[in-house]
Amino acid sequence: MTAMTLTFDAVSEATPGPKWAARWARSWPAYEPWFVARGGDAGPSRAECRSAIADHMPELLATYDRLCALAGGGDRAARFLSTWCPPQYLGGCSLAALSDGTDVRLVRNYDLSPDLNEGLMLHTAWTGRRVMGMVEFLWGLSDGINDAGLSIALAYGGRTQTGRGFGITTILRYVLETCDTVEQALAVLDRVPSHMAYNVVIADAGGDTASVELSPGGGARRMPQAIATNHQSDGSQPDRPAFTRTHERHGHLRGLRAAPRTLSHHFRRAPLLQDRYTAGFGTLFTAAYDPRALTLELTLPEGTWSQSLDDFRDGQRVVTYLSGTADDVGKGQPDWTAAARIDWTQVANDYAAGQGRAIETYLPA
Repeated sequence: MTAMTLTFDAVSEATPGPKWAARWARSWPAYEPWFVARGGDAGPSRAECRSAIADHMPELLATYDRLCALAGGGDRAARFLSTWCPPQYLGGCSLAALSDGTDVRLVRNYDLSPDLNEGLMLHTAWTGRRVMGMVEFLWGLSDGINDAGLSIALAYGGRTQTGRGFGITTILRYVLETCDTVEQALAVLDRVPSHMAYNVVIADAGGDTASVELSPGGGARRMPQAIATNHQSDGSQPDRPAFTRTHERHGHLRGLRAAPRTLSHHFRRAPLLQDRYTAGFGTLFTAAYDPRALTLELTLPEGTWSQSLDDFRDGQRVVTYLSGTADDVGKGQPDWTAAARIDWTQVANDYAAGQGRAIETYLPA
């Protein structure tokens, strides 16, 4: 078996400051060449990006400006942080929310390569509201909870089509910064456009749950159950369905009978649990949110890390992942374990010269 590691950090910082700036300094050297190589410099101008936030998410504008300043004030960093019409990015994930009148839970599996996740659990009060969740793109969220008990999580919608909109992780941040209930969150998701197809599951402290499918460029379709994997119901063909097993996982969730408090245990078993880390599709963590207790239980291969909005503790965990199907590599799927050895400067130079190739071709042998 092949072993891979990922370091998880838990960080609390009420307002953007030195802790966030340190994280930016650590992560931007990897993000910048990715952004350039994926065509980020050909995207909207800095002014257009800031204007999009002012138009769609005005409550986040002051936070965005503060983060840009902490990032050094550069043009490229500001456009990256806006996530307005960003480059494509993909992922996996299974989601479900359950409520029985007494308990409510939102649970997600995050499925990807350990090389491609930030491993950052962030606790903030950037707009005066406390928010806790798992970070992507330095300030967006793949899942999280706020002090009203509203919980939310995303899953890739299965197709690479793009439209004019925001990166979904910034939209989730905005929902948690401004909404108290599922109904309020749904209104935001109707209004704020996503740049790609994503599936979102929501739960609140009152026991309401919902699932929506977001379309590239805007539009949100309500779904009958608060579950999601990596395809949508519009008849579109999902990306690599046999590899992601999206239909199998969705069918399992449709038929699942569980109490909210035991939901996370089902996510740690097949077919929801994935172990193909060397092929880029393994469950990095299971996040279980309790909207009433305002807690997060992050289940990792080596145990559970419990956090609370009321009693958040900074800390670090180094996690080892063992791939159960290493021979998936080489069967049409890139071995993303080598991504850390890509010469990203060369990638950026090639794209600048109009000689860019698919990122997979830069993977070292």
